[in-house]
Amino acid sequence: MSSSPFLNLIRQELRLRGYSLKTEKSYLYWIKYFIRFHKLQHPQNMGAEEVRVFLSHLAVEKNVAINTQKSALNALAFLYNKLLNQPLGDLGFQHAKQGRRLPIVLAPNEIQNILGCMNERDHLIFSLLYGSGLRISECLRIRIQDINLDQGSLAVRCSKGNKDRTTILSRKLA
Repeated sequence: MSSSPFLNLIRQELRLRGYSLKTEKSYLYWIKYFIRFHKLQHPQNMGAEEVRVFLSHLAVEKNVAINTQKSALNALAFLYNKLLNQPLGDLGFQHAKQGRRLPIVLAPNEIQNILGCMNERDHLIFSLLYGSGLRISECLRIRIQDINLDQGSLAVRCSKGNKDRTTILSRKLA
């Protein structure tokens, strides 16, 4: 993948500091978006005012959720504070107004209809996701030694934040 030397430097710094691949992709996305928003100016030639304008643009014009705006802020804070050594200080930008929404939950009969249309492998994967509350990446990393049939539990290793946790394993899936 060919990128600019500057983006490669950011990528290298993120990897040296042990950031996850998902965080790396997210930060690079927001940094590229920021640069394009400011008509390809180099971030070194910009500062807190440009960051404030960008974050306000996300909230006002793009109507992004609060957590989306925070992701962009974290990416730019990393860029300026850690890489460029130009601390941003207090930005005083407008926060996004969209708060958290209640999740849409499917009824048990809707889940059964969906699972009934799947082959065995996909049925097992989706049953684990639904029944044990796993993330997709967690489900795909399950190993035999992570399953405890006696206790009806499932060990999830290197989960979000590089933490381990234990969750339930449905008797039906066992």
